[in-house]
Amino acid sequence: MLIPDEDVLTFAVCDNRVVITLNRQDFIRLHKRLPNHMGIIVCTNDTNRYQMATRINEAITASEPLQAKLIRVVRSAN
Repeated sequence: MLIPDEDVLTFAVCDNRVVITLNRQDFIRLHKRLPNHMGIIVCTNDTNRYQMATRINEAITASEPLQAKLIRVVRSAN
């Protein structure tokens, strides 16, 4: 069952959670339309999950607090 993106964001807002997603385009649009959230982190997919998690952690640490922010985490060129 697919849950609509707006419902995912609504749930996150109600539960004071940040959204981390690979669904970049839709959540960038949602951020522009509904900027009152606890944070949205959009990522490019990386099969090296360890490197991906490290980049997400670095982005979170550099951007705290995350509220109402859209953070882009991109795959390394290597």
